[in-house]
Amino acid sequence: TDRQTDREEFYGKQLILADRDLVEQGADEILKDADVTDVAFLVVGDPFGATTHSDLVLRAVNSGIPYKVVHNASIMNAVGCCGLQLYSFGETVSVVFWTETWKPESFYDKICKNRTAGLHTLCLLDIKVKEQSIENMMRGKKIYEPPRFMTVSQAADQLIQIIHRRREEGAELGVTEDTVCIGLARLGSDEQKICVGTLRQLVSCDLGGPLHSLVVTGQLHPLEVDMLRINAEPTALDHLSMIDSSTYSS
Repeated sequence: TDRQTDREEFYGKQLILADRDLVEQGADEILKDADVTDVAFLVVGDPFGATTHSDLVLRAVNSGIPYKVVHNASIMNAVGCCGLQLYSFGETVSVVFWTETWKPESFYDKICKNRTAGLHTLCLLDIKVKEQSIENMMRGKKIYEPPRFMTVSQAADQLIQIIHRRREEGAELGVTEDTVCIGLARLGSDEQKICVGTLRQLVSCDLGGPLHSLVVTGQLHPLEVDMLRINAEPTALDHLSMIDSSTYSS
């Protein structure tokens, strides 16, 4: 690509695009000759955000190859720009694309568990890049599906489908359509967008191109509420109720 060519000219070195197959199955190739020459492995986000990256470090250590980590910006800390306090976040969850035959709901339960503890939840939304269809995998064809990136709207819609089903079953709901949530898109870029609304409102929220993340709020400090108003949709915070003199919940 032109961007890759520009970077190769800038660094005066060949750049190799490391896709999932190379990182997961070609670790030895990445570390080849790293004991006698410098090898740089550049990733998006936190260097240890994937277990395969930790595996690279372990392989280097076991081979006696010294390594140095240069830390990077990540959604895990950049999410603070939405106005919520970082230490009030609970377990991070992943929201995956549903299929006709596979519709897991475990992410909803984890969000509810965080909310029970009063904590916010950062939801990382699914990315499908260089994925093969089952048919092509069975035939051994290296044909890949077009890339797909889950949007905030899609994630919110899946959550609401879970809510509807569980309501019909008479289950107690830890998250409802009126829970205050935050849609995040392209954080750190000049085109970043933040939208605060109820889960229902975010279903119809168009935040543009990838990458997207979703935050489901827990208990809110008044300062957090004031910060959320900066990017809030009309009526988004109307359902907030005071738990005590210094805490809100939706």
